[in-house]
Amino acid sequence: MSDKLPQEIINHWPEIFEDIEIKAVPIEYLESVNVYFENGDIWEIDIHGPEFNDAEESLNAFFEEYDDTIVKVDFKIDSQRVKSDVVSRVHSFIKKRK
Repeated sequence: MSDKLPQEIINHWPEIFEDIEIKAVPIEYLESVNVYFENGDIWEIDIHGPEFNDAEESLNAFFEEYDDTIVKVDFKIDSQRVKSDVVSRVHSFIKKRK
């Protein structure tokens, strides 16, 4: 499994995202989760929907319940939010360094 971001994320802000390697993504940066099952079904889970009051706990319970039938999981990242937060934190860091 690659530690690189998906190409559609890299394309959003290539000068920054292209060289980033990821080990973990905070749940607040996820838009949805696509789950691929053995039988060919694909579920897109909106983790910000009303059934996900506690997204981390709900996802853990979901994966525990369906673990034996899941083939692959794709996470859709909110690249605009990541970009916004990075820009904001860099500006804050630069201000503090003056």
